[in-house]
Amino acid sequence: FRKGTKAPQAAGIIHSDFEKGFIRAEVIKYEDFIRLGSEAKCKEAGKMSVEGKDYVVQDGDMMNFRFNV
Repeated sequence: FRKGTKAPQAAGIIHSDFEKGFIRAEVIKYEDFIRLGSEAKCKEAGKMSVEGKDYVVQDGDMMNFRFNV
């Protein structure tokens, strides 16, 4: 995806249903994931953010898309 892409459009690159039914994105920075070692530890440390449709994806974001179709 290109710089300035919002979360729903980034989700749509993976699968069109992800974009159509986008609810939110759970975001962890790659650096935090490497430093802490797991998604669970990032959650515990408060390093996971929940972002909506207006979130602009940043370089190094690891994202878990929540959607419903």
